[in-house]
Amino acid sequence: QVQVVESGGGLVQPGGSLRLSCAASLRTFSPAAMGWFRQAPGKEREFVAAIRWSGGNTYYADSVKGRFTISKDNAKNTEYLQMNSLKLEDTAVYYCAADRTIYLGGADYYSRVESYDYWGQGTQVTVSS
Repeated sequence: QVQVVESGGGLVQPGGSLRLSCAASLRTFSPAAMGWFRQAPGKEREFVAAIRWSGGNTYYADSVKGRFTISKDNAKNTEYLQMNSLKLEDTAVYYCAADRTIYLGGADYYSRVESYDYWGQGTQVTVSS
Protein backbone atom coordinates (compact mmCIF):
# COMPACT_ATOMS: atom_id res chain seq x y z
CA GLN A 1 0.00 0.00 0.00
CA VAL A 2 1.12 3.50 -0.77
CA GLN A 3 0.84 6.06 1.98
CA VAL A 4 1.94 9.66 2.09
CA VAL A 5 1.38 11.13 5.52
CA GLU A 6 2.29 14.67 6.51
CA SER A 7 2.19 16.58 9.75
CA GLY A 8 3.51 19.67 11.49
CA GLY A 9 1.20 22.39 10.26
CA GLY A 10 -0.35 24.91 12.58
CA LEU A 11 -0.55 28.54 13.61
CA VAL A 12 2.63 30.53 14.00
CA GLN A 13 3.49 34.20 14.43
CA PRO A 14 5.39 36.15 11.78
CA GLY A 15 9.09 35.50 12.15
CA GLY A 16 8.45 32.17 13.79
CA SER A 17 9.33 28.66 12.70
CA LEU A 18 7.63 25.38 11.91
CA ARG A 19 8.87 22.02 10.73
CA LEU A 20 6.75 19.91 8.44
CA SER A 21 7.24 16.18 8.11
CA CYS A 22 6.07 13.79 5.41
CA ALA A 23 6.57 10.03 5.42
CA ALA A 24 6.12 8.09 2.20
CA SER A 25 5.48 4.36 2.21
CA LEU A 26 5.96 3.17 -1.36
CA ARG A 27 5.84 -0.59 -0.99
CA THR A 28 9.42 -1.88 -0.94
CA PHE A 29 10.91 1.02 -2.83
CA SER A 30 12.27 4.36 -1.79
CA PRO A 31 10.99 7.42 -3.61
CA ALA A 32 13.05 8.83 -6.45
CA ALA A 33 12.34 12.29 -5.08
CA MET A 34 10.02 14.08 -2.71
CA GLY A 35 8.79 17.62 -2.72
CA TRP A 36 6.64 20.27 -1.10
CA PHE A 37 4.00 22.43 -2.74
CA ARG A 38 1.60 24.97 -1.30
CA GLN A 39 -1.70 26.47 -2.29
CA ALA A 40 -3.39 29.58 -0.96
CA PRO A 41 -7.11 30.30 -1.50
CA GLY A 42 -7.78 31.47 -5.04
CA LYS A 43 -4.27 30.68 -6.21
CA GLU A 44 -2.67 27.85 -8.12
CA ARG A 45 -0.61 25.22 -6.37
CA GLU A 46 2.98 26.39 -6.39
CA PHE A 47 6.31 24.69 -5.93
CA VAL A 48 8.17 25.19 -2.66
CA ALA A 49 11.06 22.74 -2.47
CA ALA A 50 12.17 19.28 -3.55
CA ILE A 51 14.90 16.79 -2.78
CA ARG A 52 16.28 13.98 -4.89
CA TRP A 53 16.86 10.74 -3.00
CA SER A 54 19.95 9.81 -4.96
CA GLY A 55 22.58 12.39 -4.14
CA GLY A 56 20.29 14.61 -2.08
CA ASN A 57 20.12 17.43 -4.62
CA THR A 58 17.78 20.16 -3.45
CA TYR A 59 15.68 22.71 -5.28
CA TYR A 60 13.87 25.75 -3.92
CA ALA A 61 11.43 28.35 -5.08
CA ASP A 62 12.96 31.81 -5.06
CA SER A 63 10.40 32.99 -2.53
CA VAL A 64 11.67 30.61 0.18
CA LYS A 65 15.40 30.48 -0.47
CA GLY A 66 17.38 31.30 2.64
CA ARG A 67 14.37 30.70 4.89
CA PHE A 68 13.24 27.14 4.21
CA THR A 69 15.37 24.01 4.26
CA ILE A 70 14.35 20.63 2.89
CA SER A 71 15.97 17.47 4.20
CA LYS A 72 15.42 13.73 4.24
CA ASP A 73 15.82 10.57 6.29
CA ASN A 74 16.50 7.73 3.89
CA ALA A 75 15.82 4.99 6.43
CA LYS A 76 12.35 6.36 7.14
CA ASN A 77 11.52 7.51 3.60
CA THR A 78 10.69 10.81 5.20
CA GLU A 79 11.22 14.39 4.10
CA TYR A 80 11.20 17.48 6.26
CA LEU A 81 10.65 21.14 5.59
CA GLN A 82 12.15 23.46 8.16
CA MET A 83 10.49 26.84 7.79
CA ASN A 84 12.12 29.82 9.46
CA SER A 85 11.40 33.54 9.36
CA LEU A 86 7.84 32.86 8.32
CA LYS A 87 5.90 35.61 6.61
CA LEU A 88 2.20 36.28 6.22
CA GLU A 89 2.43 35.31 2.57
CA ASP A 90 3.60 31.83 3.55
CA THR A 91 0.07 31.06 4.72
CA ALA A 92 -1.26 28.18 2.64
CA VAL A 93 -2.11 24.53 2.61
CA TYR A 94 1.14 22.65 2.24
CA TYR A 95 1.23 19.37 0.34
CA CYS A 96 3.97 16.80 0.23
CA ALA A 97 4.52 14.72 -2.87
CA ALA A 98 6.49 11.63 -3.82
CA ASP A 99 7.89 10.72 -7.20
CA ARG A 100 8.38 7.01 -7.89
CA THR A 101 9.93 7.54 -11.30
CA ILE A 102 13.69 7.32 -11.47
CA TYR A 103 14.62 10.38 -13.46
CA LEU A 104 17.58 12.58 -12.70
CA GLY A 105 15.94 15.80 -13.68
CA GLY A 106 16.64 19.33 -12.58
CA ALA A 107 14.68 22.22 -11.15
CA ASP A 108 12.35 22.44 -14.14
CA TYR A 109 11.29 18.84 -13.62
CA TYR A 110 10.88 18.79 -9.85
CA SER A 111 8.97 22.06 -9.74
CA ARG A 112 6.11 20.61 -11.80
CA VAL A 113 3.02 19.13 -10.16
CA GLU A 114 2.73 16.49 -12.87
CA SER A 115 6.16 15.09 -12.04
CA TYR A 116 4.86 13.49 -8.84
CA ASP A 117 2.84 10.31 -8.44
CA TYR A 118 1.57 10.46 -4.87
CA TRP A 119 0.30 13.28 -2.70
CA GLY A 120 -0.42 13.83 0.94
CA GLN A 121 -3.67 15.21 2.28
CA GLY A 122 -2.29 18.66 2.93
CA THR A 123 -1.62 20.49 6.17
CA GLN A 124 -2.60 24.05 6.95
CA VAL A 125 0.09 26.56 7.80
CA THR A 126 -1.21 29.88 9.05
CA VAL A 127 1.13 32.77 9.77
CA SER A 128 -0.66 35.41 11.80
CA SER A 129 -0.10 37.71 14.74
